[in-house]
Amino acid sequence: MKKQERLRTSLSEEIEEMLNEQVMKEAKSSFNYLAMSAWCERRGFVNSAKFFEIQSDEERQHMKRIFNYISSVGGTAITPSVGKIQQEFESFRSVFEIGLDQEIEITRSISRIVDKCSELKDYTTANFLNWFLGEQVEEEAIARRCLEIFDIVDQQGLGFLMIDREIALVRDQAQPPADA
Repeated sequence: MKKQERLRTSLSEEIEEMLNEQVMKEAKSSFNYLAMSAWCERRGFVNSAKFFEIQSDEERQHMKRIFNYISSVGGTAITPSVGKIQQEFESFRSVFEIGLDQEIEITRSISRIVDKCSELKDYTTANFLNWFLGEQVEEEAIARRCLEIFDIVDQQGLGFLMIDREIALVRDQAQPPADA
């Protein structure tokens, strides 16, 4: 006999487990970006520090959105434990490379959940997750643009200052106009 709680939700146990795992990944991503922000701040890259702080806030919002969805459909949302977060990085560029890798992994993870939703005919959750897939296209594009800046600008001396200044513009350039 199924647990009484399972009878009160259309969310399958498998999808609920995957969503809770995604909550943890989003939380870890948020804390990773916060560590990257602190690393940049310590080195005087104030625009990049702000960039990663904003990224951290967005990942936390994503985590909360999934967490709240699980609860709203009668599932059991689990408060995540993220484990140890990397605090030191090899180089200024490596921080952005890690950020891009992280965004790609988040995209793949959400895609796996959507695939499972399709398999289990959970179209409600798949529809909910479509917003995240669109968001990930933007996040990956922003991360790639940041790395392009490293490829364009000399990575010595004043070049780092130029890179940091350009990073401040990346998010603004990726955002559509407010009235679009």
